[in-house]
Amino acid sequence: MTKNLTICPDSLPARLPARPQNSHKGDFGAVGVVGGAPGMVGAALLAGRAALYCGAGRVYIGALDDRLIVDPACPELMLAPAESMPALPPPGCMIIGPGLGVSNRARRLLEAALLLKHALLLDADALNLLARDSELMAILRARTAPTLLTPHPGEAARLLGQDTQAIQAARNSAIKSLVELTGATVILKGQASLVQHPGDAIWRNTTGNPGMAAPGMGDVLSGVIAALLAQGLSAQHAAVFGVWLHGQAGDEAAAAASQPGHGLTGLTAAEIIPFLRRGIARMQTGT
Repeated sequence: MTKNLTICPDSLPARLPARPQNSHKGDFGAVGVVGGAPGMVGAALLAGRAALYCGAGRVYIGALDDRLIVDPACPELMLAPAESMPALPPPGCMIIGPGLGVSNRARRLLEAALLLKHALLLDADALNLLARDSELMAILRARTAPTLLTPHPGEAARLLGQDTQAIQAARNSAIKSLVELTGATVILKGQASLVQHPGDAIWRNTTGNPGMAAPGMGDVLSGVIAALLAQGLSAQHAAVFGVWLHGQAGDEAAAAASQPGHGLTGLTAAEIIPFLRRGIARMQTGT
């Protein structure tokens, strides 16, 4: 039986350093998000907002819904048509999948993303497209740039040709199989999310709560990890730190809402985003 490493503040293998006084936004990388088909634009916006709150220098949204011209809640996000996503300056990380859909257009966008030479994070419908397309899977396996997958148990089941119950019954075996299948760094989401980088041990997270079983939480996690990677962390370190930070933000948001008449039920993904910045600040200052 594999012994998991525990993700907690004392065991984090890396974290973001404090910023020097003469910082410039170009020093902190770029994140692109491709997704947001009609009816699902919110998924892409949540990922982009999370990336901004985690310190990415520039964040672009390539939405499939061309009616989106600005995010009023976060006007710092730069919007472009999905096919016209600008080349990300290094270091950069592209997210593809939040609200992407599984149309022919979505498949073309995924194939183009898989051919990029910089870091790539695949989530949501990008994983569903991969699960049913051996050609895309072969392109994924041939990538040499950092690649991360963030499946929940249902997406993991589709990738491995199993059912969700089998994934949940043997999560360690499942993440090992996913890493072997894809050659990528994998985050298997759920209670005590697991992280594994090819050739390395499995990390088990200790933060998070049942209130985070809510729409959009995975999109926020994608933005968190991509921002950390864009700021210079390795794929493995960004994944390990990212799942801890995401769960910690969820715990703090839940605690803030635990006044009379409030509880875990109804916690939203948007609520936890401001707590991400607080978590990073505490890790940088040691407070």
